[in-house]
Amino acid sequence: MSATATATAAALPTRVAARPADPLRWRILAVILAVEVMDLLDGTIVNVATPAIRAELGASLTALQWIAGGYALTFAIGLVTGGRLGDIFGRRRMFLIGVAGFTLASALCGAATSPEMLIAFRLVQGLFAAAMIPQGFGIVKQVFPDEELGKAFGMFGPVIGGSAVLGPVIGGLLVDGDLFGSGWRMIFLVNVPLGVAALIAGARLLPESRAHVRPTLDLPGAALISAAIGLIVYPLIEGRTLHWPDWTFAMIAGGMALLAVFALFERRRERSGRSPLVTMTLFHKRAFSAGLGSVLVFFGGMIGVMFTFSIYLQVGFGYSAIAAGVAFIPWAAGTAIGAGLGAGVLAPRYGRHTLHAALGLMASGIAGMLLVVTHSAHHVSILALAGPELLAGAGMGAVLAPLFSFVLAGVDDDEVGSASGVLNAVQQLAGATGIALVGTLFFSVAATHGLTVAFGRCLWVELAALAGCALLVFLLPMQPRPEEI
Repeated sequence: MSATATATAAALPTRVAARPADPLRWRILAVILAVEVMDLLDGTIVNVATPAIRAELGASLTALQWIAGGYALTFAIGLVTGGRLGDIFGRRRMFLIGVAGFTLASALCGAATSPEMLIAFRLVQGLFAAAMIPQGFGIVKQVFPDEELGKAFGMFGPVIGGSAVLGPVIGGLLVDGDLFGSGWRMIFLVNVPLGVAALIAGARLLPESRAHVRPTLDLPGAALISAAIGLIVYPLIEGRTLHWPDWTFAMIAGGMALLAVFALFERRRERSGRSPLVTMTLFHKRAFSAGLGSVLVFFGGMIGVMFTFSIYLQVGFGYSAIAAGVAFIPWAAGTAIGAGLGAGVLAPRYGRHTLHAALGLMASGIAGMLLVVTHSAHHVSILALAGPELLAGAGMGAVLAPLFSFVLAGVDDDEVGSASGVLNAVQQLAGATGIALVGTLFFSVAATHGLTVAFGRCLWVELAALAGCALLVFLLPMQPRPEEI
């Protein structure tokens, strides 16, 4: 899901002078799309492989949360800084560094011999993804003329939708196919040929690109926000296993305090005329603050449920990895349909009402899944889940596609770049937090009441999250930024 929001944000430039078309622009776009596929596969494949990873490496349930959510955590921490590094040192250079590091980290994940090694390499993957992903969109804006930008960015939608549909299925095929005896390792090794091809093609095709006004690098701000996020997320994942000792709550309190220090530091930096990591005046705008809250709640609940859904099917009912992947197809297909309708048809015509209707549709799908799960103590049918999943996916897609545009309608033109970066980082952070919180709930309840009751509780939490998101949507502008949809 990360790439959906990133692509949306990337399509939000302020208007600049006409640019000549690069004769290699479509090949350049293909390279950038290949990198998007690597990122998307990395986020969607892992969930169906967690039982196999646990069986081979002896990973604890907490380790599975780190393996799934650690990537999103470091991606979130590094995303805004990664974009700034491209502005300063060159987007082509940072893109190639990011691709090379991501590819190497993928190979190391595939070679990991312990849960600790795999977690460490997943964290490294996320950092290099934060270096490579923001650069591609700036390069696309440079090589395409204004009249072709819409068509170029329109290519991201089908690629994102196709990867979302195929990711879990490919993951299941790779795990169950056991190519060369690799088992689950192939879900990471599949990135290696893609990464090598993207690295070679990128070195040959990509032009260098930098910001017209070179910003400064805010290393103290990056250190503060990284420490704050780490202090909050770490105890959320580890606390359940350790029975919530006092230091877990102290760490969370310390993380919240560091967030306040970060806000003061960034405000002072902004007043002194230096480039802040985050433009703090954004938070004075009701639409942006409410938008951040809606992104955090929506993505946290959604990603947490999708993480536990795969474990519920495989561990609870013995589904194979490929069967679990196939079970996600209705959800992913509904997402693709809903995204096309939400952004292209409904949001421009009905405005903010689209988000409320889509949240209601998604809630009806989640409620349908809850009914199926509640009556499936001994077996759950993929066919019985298909209808509710399709509804949930359609509602999810109709929220995903236009949500950022509604949030960004509440900020000034000169704040769009900073706002987009913050929204994308919060989206990634929501994924890591959702896996931590919903995963902790799932494993805690499963230990005493079984997996079916545990997943049912997670679905109730998702319904509550959707209700909270619907309330926050009332604070967003009535119409999206018309030029962004």
